[in-house]
Amino acid sequence: MLIEQAYFHGKPESNGLLRSQISDFKVFEELPFSPCGEGEHLFIHIKKTGANTLFVARELAKYFGVKEQLVSYAGLKDRFAVTEQWFGVHVPGKQEYNLDDLHIEGVEILSYKRHNKKLRTGALTGNRFELILRDVTAIKAFTERWQKIVEQGVPNYFGEQRFGIGGGNIERALSLFSGQKVKDKKKRGIYLSAARSHIFNSVINERILQKSFDKVAVGDVLMLAGTQSVFHLDEIDSSVNQRFMDKDVDITAPMWGAGKLMTSNDPLVLEKEVAAKNKEFCEGLPRFGLKQERRRIRLSVSRSDIELLSSDDNNNAVKISFFLPSGCYATTVLRELLNYQDMTSRIDKRETTANTSQQD
Repeated sequence: MLIEQAYFHGKPESNGLLRSQISDFKVFEELPFSPCGEGEHLFIHIKKTGANTLFVARELAKYFGVKEQLVSYAGLKDRFAVTEQWFGVHVPGKQEYNLDDLHIEGVEILSYKRHNKKLRTGALTGNRFELILRDVTAIKAFTERWQKIVEQGVPNYFGEQRFGIGGGNIERALSLFSGQKVKDKKKRGIYLSAARSHIFNSVINERILQKSFDKVAVGDVLMLAGTQSVFHLDEIDSSVNQRFMDKDVDITAPMWGAGKLMTSNDPLVLEKEVAAKNKEFCEGLPRFGLKQERRRIRLSVSRSDIELLSSDDNNNAVKISFFLPSGCYATTVLRELLNYQDMTSRIDKRETTANTSQQD
């Protein structure tokens, strides 16, 4: 049931391979603070390769002899990647720890320090990515498009992982709204998030089709850069357009829930049209206590770089690096950049074959 997602910059000319090997996809998590050195929570900075975040959390719980609920992390990170991220373990008292004997497959301990507050989900500034794309075709078009993305951004779509395999989370959300019980709170939250994301993506798609994605209009709700603060646009002057071009403000779309839409005029008409096409979602979400919120529709990359690693006719390897705010997807950027084939399944198959051979 996933909607088509229109391209802001048009369909890419280039093709390429993503994650030909695990080390081609690197993620570096950045927190807005540093552990203070005292408190009930031990913050552990790790580097993991080919390891799942939940697996690492379980292993940490075993090591410290605590319940899994007492191990926290700012965000889930992909298994098929080399990632650096933080974990927090609630260990009251003043015991000093030496983690030299902490051994988890695929994990290297980078540092650890106590802190006086729990590490909460989403409590990060964002993530820095270093990606190597292989067998990239039409390299000139690729580099020109990368520059355009750096200058103008991309649609801030929720990535396909939000919706599950084949959009299954959307179907489960519909079942939830029709009365099916889901006892697992975490799963229920995943389905509700998928429904909200579907509506949000639908609004972006419609604005691109109506050529209003990058045009500020009276009635829009704008969000200030670096914050979640929003304001209604009552009138347009040259300063507003300049602030939008400078990425000081962004147009927003609804994260659906109870309450009135904040927009007016043409933006309100568009959002109501999308809501009418998604009646089951818009009527179902408020029943689960969700409130109307806003999210910016433009995703801007920063601290960007590009490097051509090798070139043999059309067989190019390119390294790109960039920073994204918390809650945004690298695959959303890649989707606008090139038609990529994610080689994750082949990595998984190679690992399975290797493990089978070792067992034999």
